[in-house]
Amino acid sequence: MNKEGLLKYFDSIFGQEPVIVRSPGRVNLMGEHTDYNKGFVLPAAIDKAIYMAASKREDDELHFVSSDLKETYRGSLHDLKPSSMHWPDYILGVIQQLKNNGHTIGGMNCVFGGDIPIGAGMSSSAALECATLFALNEIYGLGLDRLSIAKMAQKAENDFVGVQCGIMDQFANMFGRAEHLIRLDCRSLSYEYIPFDFKNTTILLLDTGVKHSLASSEYNTRRKQCEAGVQLVKRHHPEVQSLRDVTMEMLDEHVLASDKIIYQRCKYIVEENRRLLNACKDLQSGNVHAFGKKMFETHEGLSKLYEVSCEELDFLVTQVKKHPGVLGSRMMGGGFGGCTINLVKDNAVDALVKEVGTAYQRSMNKELKAYLTKIENGTALTSLGVEAMTLK
Repeated sequence: MNKEGLLKYFDSIFGQEPVIVRSPGRVNLMGEHTDYNKGFVLPAAIDKAIYMAASKREDDELHFVSSDLKETYRGSLHDLKPSSMHWPDYILGVIQQLKNNGHTIGGMNCVFGGDIPIGAGMSSSAALECATLFALNEIYGLGLDRLSIAKMAQKAENDFVGVQCGIMDQFANMFGRAEHLIRLDCRSLSYEYIPFDFKNTTILLLDTGVKHSLASSEYNTRRKQCEAGVQLVKRHHPEVQSLRDVTMEMLDEHVLASDKIIYQRCKYIVEENRRLLNACKDLQSGNVHAFGKKMFETHEGLSKLYEVSCEELDFLVTQVKKHPGVLGSRMMGGGFGGCTINLVKDNAVDALVKEVGTAYQRSMNKELKAYLTKIENGTALTSLGVEAMTLK
């Protein structure tokens, strides 16, 4: 549903004039699963987004409508608990965070919809969380800044939804800048905008059609495995706080003999942090081929060492790797489904999608969906034609 349709839908249900927030999905060029290990990530906000129309109520009731799912949730500020529909939990979780942080709000009406594919690894969940906080900040005058919103949205997903995600998705959502990637240090939260201006190159997402849930046990298991590796190293190096502080020499000496699986998980993270920092140098020097090669290396690590890929993701990366128009490819997101992210020469996109789509249908018996994405700004208020960045 577009913005105009959303506004009419909201008016037909609630008869009020709302604020409208655009909250984007994200891609991540490199640095997967490094965020909760206090490492580095390289995300960007994209042109696919959730739009939310919201207004305050005079009572303490909560009325949420998902226009895409045609579902409605009704509840109360005084009874915040997970719902059977799941999607309201992302909204309820951030409301709980506001209350926990001493902010006073009343009830809320909201209608939301958008074009971020669900379960494709573009973080529709963070978009919904940040849209809700941004809207409530506006209608109740809470005075929140962008970093506070990102932190509360992450904590809502950790505590209320139950996914032990890092802060990357929410940070990219709030701090995204058109035509730039964000090199984010997930320990200090310092960041740098890096121009993404490769000429005649497109970011193409290929959707496996396999839906994943980051709330699955595997995601949280990976985090526990990484923490276990840190503890093994910490016995000999007490200064180590996370895998960010660990070297391959430490892993070889203190983890390999103790637990091979833990070693493999940690090895991927340590290598990925180093790979990302070198990839940023490729970006700054304009070496797209070297950057793309590192994307393939990342996928190999995610598939073989971190083991969060799946047959369909591996198939797509293998298929495009032999195509001359593809500069780099890897799985994107938490894993076990979703999309691959591909750097493709503009003049090769159509032929690639057709060729790989045919092979995917033949081998996996699934339709391959393709999404062209552009790097855009982060969450903002929007009217029916103009967006305004109102927070610092």
